Amino acid sequence: MKALPITVIRSIELLGLVLLITVLYVGSSIIMPVLLSFFISIMLLPVYRFFRKRKIPEIMSIILPILLLALFLAVLVWFFSSQISVLISEFDQIKKNVGMHLEKLSKWIESSFNYSATEQTKFINEQSNNILNSLGNILGGAMGSFSNFIIFFGLLPIYIFLMLFYKNLFLKFIFTWFRKEDHEKVKEGLKESEEIIKSYLLGLLIQITYMTILLGGLLLILGIKHALLIGVIFAILNLIPYIGALFGNIIGVLLTLSSSQELSSVFTVLIVIAIVQFLDNNILMPRIVGSKVKINAFAAIIGVVIGGSVAGISGMFLALPMIAVFKIIFDRTETLKHWGVLLADERPKDGENMI
Repeated sequence: MKALPITVIRSIELLGLVLLITVLYVGSSIIMPVLLSFFISIMLLPVYRFFRKRKIPEIMSIILPILLLALFLAVLVWFFSSQISVLISEFDQIKKNVGMHLEKLSKWIESSFNYSATEQTKFINEQSNNILNSLGNILGGAMGSFSNFIIFFGLLPIYIFLMLFYKNLFLKFIFTWFRKEDHEKVKEGLKESEEIIKSYLLGLLIQITYMTILLGGLLLILGIKHALLIGVIFAILNLIPYIGALFGNIIGVLLTLSSSQELSSVFTVLIVIAIVQFLDNNILMPRIVGSKVKINAFAAIIGVVIGGSVAGISGMFLALPMIAVFKIIFDRTETLKHWGVLLADERPKDGENMI
C-alpha cells in the first residue's frame, strides 16, 4: 500500500488538533468535570492504595479519600467566608480609604495631564451608566454560571468515585486499543503519566500551603492588614501558570489600598510578593516537582491561553498536566515524535540538525 505524502499526513494532524480543540470547546461543560475528576482521582490513588493495603473494603477505600478532599475544601471555604465577613465589617473604613486614594489620584491626574476634576467626574459618571445598563445582563449570566458551578462541583465526587471504582475496566479498554507487542510501551507510558500527574498536582497542593504560610506570614509580621487573605488568594491564583501571578498582584494591591491609607504598604506587599515568587520559581517549586513536567514556556503559555478560551479557569488550571500527558504520548509514538519535540524544554544548539 502506497504511503501518504508527508504534506497530507501533516494536514491530517493539524485537522485533528483543530477538531480536538473544537470538541473541547463545544463540550467543555461535560468534558472538563470528567478531566478534572480524572486528574484528582490520579492524585487520590496513593491514599486509596494505602487504605486497600490495610484491608479496608474497596468502597470505603474510595469514599475516605473523597471525604478527606471535601474536608480540605470545606476548611478553605470557611477561611474565605470568615475573611469576607471581616471585610464587610470594615466596609465604612474601606470606603473612606478608597475615597482618599481616589482623591489623591484625581489630583495627580489633574496636575500631570491638565484633566480637571470636573472632567474626570463626568467621565466616571458616563462609565458608571454604561456599567449599570449592562448590570442586568451580568446578573442574569451570573445566575446561570452559579447553577453551572453547582452542577460542576456536584458531579465531581460522583465522577471521582466511579473512576476509582472502574479503574481496571478503563485500563483494560486502553490496552485493547494496542497490539500485544506494544503493551509494555503502553504500560510504561501509563506509569509515567500517573507519576507526572501526581507529582504536579501534589506539588501544587504543597505550593499553596507554603506560599500561604510564607507570604501571609511575612505580610502579617510587617503589619499588613488581611495578610493571610492576600497570601491564600495569591497562592491559589498562582496555580494558573504565568497569568495567575499577575492577577494575584493586582488583588493584593487592591486589598492593601482598601485597608490602608499609606501607599508604602502597597510597595511592601509588592516587594514581599516578588521575593516569595523568586524563592518559589527558583528554589522551592523546582525541588518539589523536579524536572517531571518539562514543557517549554512558549508551549505552556499558549496552552494556558487556549485552555482559558476553551474552558475558562478549569481549562487554564488543567492545561499543563494535559500538555505533559500529550508529550508522553507523542514521545512514544513514532509518527508523532515531532510534536513532542515542539513541546520539550530542550533547546537545540545552533546549527544542530533537527531531523
